[in-house]
Amino acid sequence: MEGRLQEADCKDGFLLDGFPRTNPQAEALDKLLDKLGIALDAVVELDVDDEIVIKRLTTRRVCRSCGEIYNTLMKPSKVDGICDKCGGEVVQRDDDKETVIRRRLAVFHEQTAPLIEYYRNKGVLMTVDATCGKDAVLKLLENRKAGN
Repeated sequence: MEGRLQEADCKDGFLLDGFPRTNPQAEALDKLLDKLGIALDAVVELDVDDEIVIKRLTTRRVCRSCGEIYNTLMKPSKVDGICDKCGGEVVQRDDDKETVIRRRLAVFHEQTAPLIEYYRNKGVLMTVDATCGKDAVLKLLENRKAGN
């Protein structure tokens, strides 16, 4: 990670998605950033109820051939099980099944949720209501960057 953060495309900033996941990882990241002289601008917490996460993920479908993403409630394929884009088979991934999602959420609450307090104490936590939609989230991030 040290080498990657020093590459040219990270010069003006970077986004870490899904890392760190635990307090020890966050502490190691802090040491690395200190070593590199990089200040952490913000940590974004996407706040959303577990049941909404489950509903969103269990209704997600993907084309086996081209990877196009569908949702049985919000963006279904025109013909059930057939990709509008390439005609491939549209399926539910194993990772999007309820039992798997509930297990992942339990791990999140046990291992990753403590990071919320860790970053709140550092003054860099930004909590975003992830039920409000992509445009509202992007606007909040822009406001944060502008110092509002």
